[in-house]
Amino acid sequence: MKHSEPGIPAPSMEADSIAMPEIVDAERWRAAHAALLVEEKALTKARDALAAKRRRMPMMPVRTDYRFVGSHGEVDLLGLFQGRRQLIVYRFFYAPDVINWPDGACPGCSWLADSITHHAHLAARDTTLAFVTAAPQDLVDRYKRRMGWDIPFYTLVGDDFSKDFDVAEMFGYNVFIRDGESVYRTYFVNGRGGEAIGPMFSLLDLTPLGRQEEWEDSPPGRPQGKPYVWWRLHDSYGAIAEPENK
Repeated sequence: MKHSEPGIPAPSMEADSIAMPEIVDAERWRAAHAALLVEEKALTKARDALAAKRRRMPMMPVRTDYRFVGSHGEVDLLGLFQGRRQLIVYRFFYAPDVINWPDGACPGCSWLADSITHHAHLAARDTTLAFVTAAPQDLVDRYKRRMGWDIPFYTLVGDDFSKDFDVAEMFGYNVFIRDGESVYRTYFVNGRGGEAIGPMFSLLDLTPLGRQEEWEDSPPGRPQGKPYVWWRLHDSYGAIAEPENK
């Protein structure tokens, strides 16, 4: 998101003036925890149900001739998939009209990048995550080194992609799936809808294939297998996590 004001300073309240929670004995604490746990489990089930509805979203065909510049040159939208079936694109704000330019990017976008999952776990589910930004690759590379990120970043060529996918003025996640050379948009979220996204499962829950585990409520014909058994250390997936994997 574009910013024109500096970040909010840290609260200056003295520690001894903070209103602390009520002090209770162990029995009352456990009762309060049990009551809250009922609502937390209901929220988990509600999130599962919402993710199931995402997997049943229709899809719309999109152009593939949008252009992006990455570390290995210019590519089209298909190139962002890196050979995988699903693609999540996050619009990252790093540009002359964004706070911290040119040495830094949007604080919110940078915070998100700090918390993002390792790409190999998504690759294991045939999914690629890519960030797109207005900044040139030399600045992107410098900023990535400074921040210690290994996320694929691409520089937008023109503003068609941002306008067509609702991310010209605000960050957002667009989700795509491909069938051969044909690409389709399946989901979009921005604003507060993106607050909880970052860990691997919440990203996979945005996609039409989901986590691809057998407990999920998915339409017939979607890939599903046993949970847990596919999990690996991020450097132990082998070729499946490499770019251009088929």
